[in-house]
Amino acid sequence: MSADINKQPVSSVIWRKRTELAANDYNPNRIAPTELDLLILSILEDGWTQPIVILADGTIVDGYHRWVVSGYPALMQLFDGMVPTVTIAADTVHRKMSTIRHNRARGIHAVLPMANIIRAMVAEGVTEPEIMRRLGMDKEEVMRLADRAGMPQKIGNGFGKSWVPG
Repeated sequence: MSADINKQPVSSVIWRKRTELAANDYNPNRIAPTELDLLILSILEDGWTQPIVILADGTIVDGYHRWVVSGYPALMQLFDGMVPTVTIAADTVHRKMSTIRHNRARGIHAVLPMANIIRAMVAEGVTEPEIMRRLGMDKEEVMRLADRAGMPQKIGNGFGKSWVPG
């Protein structure tokens, strides 16, 4: 039996004023300022690719940081203070579990595959400053990834089950 795709939350994206939404009081996820800047750039360059998941009362289940950066002047102006949302129905326990699942399901970047991507970009003529600006990296990070200096062949130990060596 197939799920009715028309009943899936993503089939009902609604643009709402960002002021209609509010943070929940339990999200354990934190993002550094550099990554927030990268999120702004991502929305400016790629547009909104993921809606903010909310409850009927406007409480954010997933997408808190997308909501935060939507208040930055460039994004406020570009989208008139509107954000894409999908609404789910969830009790207190389910919404907390949903927030954590969304956060954990994003995973992490494996170092060696990232190095391969950066090396390929450099080979294609992408400049170091462009990589730095568009990926939110500093010069040292780009240089280390580009030449893989000092990177072990296998990296692991201490990561959750979702981490897979390069």
